[in-house]
Amino acid sequence: MYWRVSKDRFEVLDRERRIWWGKDGNAIPQIKRFISDVKDGRVLQTIWFYKDVGHTQEAKQELLEMVEFVTSDDVFITPKPTRLIQRFLQIASDKESLILDSFAGSGTTGHAVLKQNAEDGGTRRFILVEVEEGIARDVAAQRVRRASSGYTNAKGQEVSGLSGGFQFCRLSASPLFSPDGQIRADVGFAQFAEFVWFAETGTGFVGRADSPLLGVHEGRVVYLLYNGILKDRSTDGGNVLTASVYESLPDHVGPKVIYAAACRRGAARLARESIVFRQTPYALDV
Repeated sequence: MYWRVSKDRFEVLDRERRIWWGKDGNAIPQIKRFISDVKDGRVLQTIWFYKDVGHTQEAKQELLEMVEFVTSDDVFITPKPTRLIQRFLQIASDKESLILDSFAGSGTTGHAVLKQNAEDGGTRRFILVEVEEGIARDVAAQRVRRASSGYTNAKGQEVSGLSGGFQFCRLSASPLFSPDGQIRADVGFAQFAEFVWFAETGTGFVGRADSPLLGVHEGRVVYLLYNGILKDRSTDGGNVLTASVYESLPDHVGPKVIYAAACRRGAARLARESIVFRQTPYALDV
């Protein structure tokens, strides 16, 4: 392996006997790496043997134990071994890394992240992207869910969960926002409620989207004023937070987060009533 280093650094390495000049002393110099320099006590190898990182048959068997396939034709032909992806994580990630897999397939990467975290106490997170909805929902999500919570294998043995979890999200059929960052005119309350709830809480929306009160998360109440949800009883169809609109909201004790197009209440009043106002769409990351 060749490295570019400064002249001063090269001289330091040479004094420390970390430069290899070849058996005869006339080869192109290379930097030595010792076992103490690497994370897991192993110098990286060009060839990885299946006894260390698994093989396709092992990967397929692991997948069959964790995912229920309708027919054998649905089983992935060449899934990746979890141990192989773990080796990548051991080499190229830190304990707090964010791992992205744009071709999630059977969800091996998510499974490997959970395993590696369990082994070294890491808090790695992952983002898996899969274009085929059926595979994403029925294979990848099912596998990662069982890996985290535990499952019963083909032999009837209970396999403990690795802990951790994930959010399963779908892309909407069309963008929620227009090119200039505004909410599209044809976006309904239910669709926007899902987006606002996820942006605020980081969790999937499970409400009925029939009220401006979307729900309660970690002690705070989340409201959305949008698209005539208050039946046009107030300013701009109830999209602006005014005194009368506030009085008409479903009551709930606790700190409140209110998303609306504008606010007609002063900062002091909002503070006294434990209200955090977020203006749409500007308070949302678009």
